[in-house]
Amino acid sequence: MRLRLPEERPTEAPTGFKIAHPVLSQDGTRAGFTGVSLGGALPYAVVADASCAYGLRHRAPHRRCDCGFHCVHDRTTAEALLCTAEHRAAVLLEVSVLGAYIRFERGFRYARQRVRAATVGPCVCGAAAAALADAGWGRPGWSALAPACAACVRGRTALSPAAFARLAGDGLRVVAGGGGPWGGSGSGGPAPAAGRGVPAGPGVRDGAGSAVRADLGVPELVAEAALLQARLDWFQTQLARLGEPGADGSARG
Repeated sequence: MRLRLPEERPTEAPTGFKIAHPVLSQDGTRAGFTGVSLGGALPYAVVADASCAYGLRHRAPHRRCDCGFHCVHDRTTAEALLCTAEHRAAVLLEVSVLGAYIRFERGFRYARQRVRAATVGPCVCGAAAAALADAGWGRPGWSALAPACAACVRGRTALSPAAFARLAGDGLRVVAGGGGPWGGSGSGGPAPAAGRGVPAGPGVRDGAGSAVRADLGVPELVAEAALLQARLDWFQTQLARLGEPGADGSARG
């Protein structure tokens, strides 16, 4: 007799938690995440379908394979993973488990997910993060990002959390470790973004070239201002260096 797993038919999608690294596409028009373990080579969007990481043609999650998205039931368990050295720069994701799934004691392995919220931790220096900046590594076509404070951004490619939320789309909320939201929409619907039929209004442009709307809330504007100030400080430092005697390669007197 063939054994079958018990079936569940929940009235609403289960919630899970996981950690991942935020990523930015090479052309700067898309944002997403990449995992920290088995599926780390395959960046995914806010709403995504799983595929077998081993290249097998069965549908994920297969009962005799490790494929599929993975998450844990408890937020505290996911937060504990951020304590390890290799995961300090990752962000905490709150996800909706969609499609077929297999329930385990500590979590799910499942076919489809929606990332509802991403919680950004502090900068490596310990200060509150004002941006997601180039982490110095990535995947083909994607650059990994890491939380960075205004002072540590310097000349690196960076996005404010609000800009990352807009590029990721599908109603993603990016939340500060202290609880303040950036970007997304409070109702859970997609946040308006320039270039999709919604006028951007007057504003500045972030590192990916996306227009920053003029109707942002206070937390978003604070993050944008901190990022702009960091870039201005870096620019002034470079100007001062170029103005020093001998900075152009000529001999000092």
